Parts: sequence; structure tokens; C-alpha cells
Amino acid sequence: MLPPRLVTSGLLITSLLCAGSAQNSSSRGRKYKAPPDTSHIEVDVLRGYNGKPIANAAVVFHPVKDGKDEGNLEVKTNEEGKAVIDVIPTGSTVGVQVIADGFATFAGDYIVTEANRTIEVKMLRPRAQVSTYVDNSGKPADVAPGIQEPHHPSTPPVIQAPQPTNHTSDPAPLSPVDPNATPGNSQNPTPKPQ
Repeated sequence: MLPPRLVTSGLLITSLLCAGSAQNSSSRGRKYKAPPDTSHIEVDVLRGYNGKPIANAAVVFHPVKDGKDEGNLEVKTNEEGKAVIDVIPTGSTVGVQVIADGFATFAGDYIVTEANRTIEVKMLRPRAQVSTYVDNSGKPADVAPGIQEPHHPSTPPVIQAPQPTNHTSDPAPLSPVDPNATPGNSQNPTPKPQ
């Protein structure tokens, strides 16, 4: 057994070494930085003409916070037309783009300041191209509603070859033209007297 004086000095040295190493470890390494708060965003994609959901539409999120681009994220809608994402930083401006077959592409910017946000997007049919040189008011859609697929006939069309004509009204078959024949009498040329 060690004398009490040596034990207390040993404990004092050990505690000083531990305190010194704790100071060195806190000055080294990185400081802990908590991740930013995120918002729960739900996008409902609906048909504009009847309000039914659109499944499998691509919803692209493009968040920008404090002038820093956070990248792009794409989510597909489920059968109920909903796309849900939970990683968008709160306080950012989010560009939302929706792409669905048979509909015009939708794009909009939203400032997300709350923890939960629901965005409803009503998709429209493609419209005619807008021009600055013509009156664009009331311009109808170029594409009719419904599935836009090319029409393919079930059976290929039958192409008939041209039929030879039968010249039964001609009394004699065509004969080669005699260069010495006189006009008007091409069937039996008569020799010229010398």
C-alpha cells in the first residue's frame, strides 16, 4: 500500500493531465453544427379540367437558400397524385416544376417559411405557342383532349399494281414506224417511183 501523501499527489497529477487533454481535444476538430430545419412539402397534382389526380408525374424541386443553390430533387407522384418531400430547408425559395404526359409543363416559385406546406397544381392541356407578333387572346389548344397517339390501321392498305389496258378497238397491233412512209398512210407504205 502507498502512503496517503503519494496517493493524493498521484490523483492530483492524474486530474491535471485529464484536464489538459480535455482542453486540447476541444481546440482540435470541428465544432458541431446542427442541420438546418426542414419543411414537409406535399404537392397535389390534379387534372385541370376534371380535378382527378395524375399518377406518375415528375415533380422537380429546386431549393435556393440565402443565395446558395441546394441542388435538384425529383419525386414521382403516387396513385393519389401526391408527391411528398421532407428535406427542403425552411426559409428557402423552392422552384417547383411538374412534368406529366399529355399536359403542359407547370413551373412556380414558392417561399417556404412554415414546417408543413401543401401545394395544389392543376395541370392544363398544351396550348398553342404564344407570339408577340399576333393576337394571342383566346387561342385554342393545338392538341385535342384524350390520349395523343398516332393512328395505326389494323391492316396495311392494299396497293394494286396498274392493270394493262386492253385495246380491243384497235384493228391492228402497233407496228414499227417506217421512216420512208408518208403521213396518213402508216400501215402499208407504198414505195416511191424513181
